[in-house]
Amino acid sequence: MSRRVKDFIEIKECSSLDALIQKLIEVRDGLPAASDAEVKMRGDDVFGRQLSISFYREQTVEEAECDARYANAYRESRDLSVCHVPPARGAKLRAVA
Repeated sequence: MSRRVKDFIEIKECSSLDALIQKLIEVRDGLPAASDAEVKMRGDDVFGRQLSISFYREQTVEEAECDARYANAYRESRDLSVCHVPPARGAKLRAVA
């Protein structure tokens, strides 16, 4: 099963409009087909602003293996029966910080 992953590219500094356009063209040419790319301005006046390009790509083999490992561990943890033992009658609960 192939999954798509949302990935990001940030463009933090550009010296001129021509440099920004050239960088955007390079990014666009490197994107996978049907990536549904979006461009947003992120940041604020204190920490600065940057262009953020989000797009979808196919999962890598390593990412798929990692997902499968964690999915199996999650399924196994759900299969374990958890027994809840109520506190003994008259037992007092104490707050622990």
